[in-house]
Amino acid sequence: MSNIAIQVENLSKAYQLGDIGTGTISHDIERWWAKIRGKEDPFLKIGQTNDRTSKSQGANDIVWSLKDINFEIEQGQAVGIIGRNGAGKSTLLKILSRVTSPTTGSIKLKGRVASLLEVGTGFHPELSGRENIYLNGAILGMRKAEIKRKFDEIVDFAGVDRYIDTPVKRYSSGMYVRLAFAVAAHLESEILIVDEVLAVGDAEFQKKCLGKMGDVSSKEGRTVLFVSHNMGSISQLCNKSTLMDNGRLTNYGSTEDIINLYLDNFSNKAKSFIKSKQIIDNHFETIIVCDEYSNTKENFKFDENIAIKIRLIVPNFNNSLELAMRLIDRNKKAIFTIHEQLNKYYTNNEKIDLLIAIPKQFLTPGNYSWVMCINHPGVKLYDLQDDILPFTIVETGSEFSRYEGADYGSVFAQYSINKLLN
Repeated sequence: MSNIAIQVENLSKAYQLGDIGTGTISHDIERWWAKIRGKEDPFLKIGQTNDRTSKSQGANDIVWSLKDINFEIEQGQAVGIIGRNGAGKSTLLKILSRVTSPTTGSIKLKGRVASLLEVGTGFHPELSGRENIYLNGAILGMRKAEIKRKFDEIVDFAGVDRYIDTPVKRYSSGMYVRLAFAVAAHLESEILIVDEVLAVGDAEFQKKCLGKMGDVSSKEGRTVLFVSHNMGSISQLCNKSTLMDNGRLTNYGSTEDIINLYLDNFSNKAKSFIKSKQIIDNHFETIIVCDEYSNTKENFKFDENIAIKIRLIVPNFNNSLELAMRLIDRNKKAIFTIHEQLNKYYTNNEKIDLLIAIPKQFLTPGNYSWVMCINHPGVKLYDLQDDILPFTIVETGSEFSRYEGADYGSVFAQYSINKLLN
């Protein structure tokens, strides 16, 4: 395998839904006999994929959580694993960590593996933080002298010095994950596997963790596998990523390409607003939220231009009419308001087509929607549309991505700073 740290060939994992038994003693014995001879389960139902949205067809259904996974990862690479809930990401990491075994296929790992799959993975609740550090190190195959050499560094990174001799069952979830990550990252394993657990920590600790994982990969030459739904964290840490869907590895490549593919393929396309054409008063005929290439969509990267295409029908036009638009966040708080005079665009055919452009790197990551109407100021509101066309700005590596969960406003500030001369 030379520089190959992880090699996976034809890896599959099947889980049985419902009752464990086959239904008859003879079939249970036949399954047991096949197992001890190293043969495949004769009662597996081949071909069913891991689609969590489909209904079970019987008490003994077999679902393939992973199906025919093949990949190689070189030593020292930091690789992100991206996919929807239920795609098979955590199952893959559990198999690589040897928490569970595959149904078929093989894995080859070069070196020791440290994994952080859940808060406090491998910790014994009755033991103190100090004892759990030594226990985890021993499980990873470390000598006592190795663990002792790293001990102070682990405790300092975790920031739990005051509680290091307290049983970890008394730790908060945040303290648990701080210590667990510190142990996994600092002990001398060749492969570090991290699932979606860093979200438990605060923004400061998440920043420390991403920095440490970057050092582990780039400076120490260790291999990192990282699962997260925070695209900003993935893009910040990983140069390469893989995309999983329904238990299959569908794509592998640069992190930017994989994130784009994920957002394009696995987001719900926003439905365009289309009004009935039977209305005779001033109204919106269509409103579409799309990208700069006219692709209707709901998810946008923070550095992606947004366009709103609007067609207005104005049979009762007058020179005071204006388009009124308000962008609101998930809490219905106004972000900005537009009032645009329509007499600039009217051409005597009762139809006005407009394109409103919102520049990239203006809205911060979050969920937004629109309030719109045609306004005759002080007289009448025509066709008021409230909370329509929701869309999401996705964190894909902005300057604030290291502060996941922090409220840093709704727009990126535009400003300049100059040094004052004495």
